[in-house]
Amino acid sequence: MEPSISVGIMSAKQIEFSLNGNFVFADQHFTGKQTADFANGKIVFCGNEYEQISFCALDETNSFELKNVTIGINFHWEQQENQRFEGDLKLIAENDEITVINIIKVEKYLLSVISSEMSAGAPLEFLKAHAVISRSWLLANLTEQNHANKTNNELLISDLSNKNRYIKYYERDNHISFDVCADDHCQRYQGTTRATTHAVRQAIESTRGEVLMYENQICDARFSKCCGGASEIFENCWADVNYPYLTKVIDNKAITNEISSDLSIEQNAREWINSSPASFCNTSDKKILSQILNNYDKETDDFFRWTIVYSQKQISEIIAKKSGIDFGNILDLIPVKRGVSARIVELEIVGTKRQMIVGKELEIRRWLSETHLYSSAFTVDKKDIADGIPQQFILTGAGWGHGVGLCQTGAAVMGAKGYPYSEILRHYFINIELAKLY
Repeated sequence: MEPSISVGIMSAKQIEFSLNGNFVFADQHFTGKQTADFANGKIVFCGNEYEQISFCALDETNSFELKNVTIGINFHWEQQENQRFEGDLKLIAENDEITVINIIKVEKYLLSVISSEMSAGAPLEFLKAHAVISRSWLLANLTEQNHANKTNNELLISDLSNKNRYIKYYERDNHISFDVCADDHCQRYQGTTRATTHAVRQAIESTRGEVLMYENQICDARFSKCCGGASEIFENCWADVNYPYLTKVIDNKAITNEISSDLSIEQNAREWINSSPASFCNTSDKKILSQILNNYDKETDDFFRWTIVYSQKQISEIIAKKSGIDFGNILDLIPVKRGVSARIVELEIVGTKRQMIVGKELEIRRWLSETHLYSSAFTVDKKDIADGIPQQFILTGAGWGHGVGLCQTGAAVMGAKGYPYSEILRHYFINIELAKLY
C-alpha cells in the first residue's frame, strides 16, 4: 500500500495561507484566506488557542497556498515565494514558532520533487531514474532498518572549545515533528508551484512503487547537482556507515574506477581538479543544462570546474563570521583528508591566532563561503605573500554538491544520449536491483 508522509514546509511567528476548497478542522469547514499567529506558546486561530491544528482536505483536488516560503536556505539562490500544495495541512506550535507540515501520499510528493529538483522538461529516462532514487531515499529513511544504522548526529560534533578539531555532518534524521523537510537539506519539495509536465507524470507512473534494493534492503540513494567527474562515498559526507552501492564511480563509461588515479592523494587530486576530464557531467550543452536547472540554479553554469579568488580580508572575515572563531589572518588552508572524488573531508585552517581541523565536506563549504562553496573538491593556492601572510587565496574546484550517488547533470546527459533509466541507475549505484514495493 502506498504510504503517506509528513513534509515540513516552513516555520514562522505568523502563517498566512489560503485554503482552496473545503477543509475540515474540529468538525468545522474552512475555505479561503486564513491567518495563524504564535502567542503564549500556542497557535492563535479564529480567536482560540491550540497546540496543533490539522486541516483535512475533503477532496483530493483541494489545495492550500502558503505565503513567503523560503527556499534554498543559506545557499546562493535563497529567496522567498508563495507555494501551493495538495493534501492535508498541519500546524504545530514548537520552538516559539508555528511549524507548517504537509501530509501527502508518496507518489504525489514525488511529482513535486521531480519538478522542483530540476526542470520538468528534462529527458524522460533521466526523470524516471530520479523518480526511483527519490522514492528510494524517502522510503529507506522511513524504515526501521535505516534508523538502526543511524548514529546520533550530536556524537559527531566536536565542542568548539576544542582548539584542534571540529567535525560535523548534516543528516535528515534530526527532524522530529515530520519525516522530511521541503528544502535542499532533504529533497526540494515545492508543492504544485513548479509546472508538472506529462513527462514528469509519465516518469512517476511508469516507475510507481519502484525502488533500488541492495541485499534485500531499500537503498539510501543520494544525488547531487554535479559530481565533477567522480562520485564520493557516503561516509565521507555523512555518518560513518559504509554502503557498498555508494562507492566511487568515474562518470565516464570508457574509464573504470580500477584504472583511475587515487584522488585521495593530494597530487592526484590537484591534477584532476586542474584538468577537464571527459565525463558525462562535463557538458556545456545549453539545452541539457536548461532542462536540469531551475531558474535560480541557472545563475551559475560553470560548476564542473570553477574558481573563487579571496583577498586576505575576505577569507579571514568569512571564516570568522561562519565559524564564530577569530583565526586572525589566515596563513594556510591545508587539506588533511580527501575522499575518493578529491573532495576534502578534513581541512586544517591555520591562522595567526588559532588553527583547527574542520569537517565534514558540508561544514567546510559553509565555513569558506558567504553561502556554500559549490563543493569541497578544491585546491588552494596562495599569492602575494607579505611578511608571511598571503594576501590572496585562489580556490579551484570541481563539481557542485557532495557528489554521492547519482550525478544529476551526468544522468541528464546519459538520458539525452539514449541510455535507459535502469542503465543510468546501475552506472551510479553499484550492484543494485530494482524492485516494486507497491
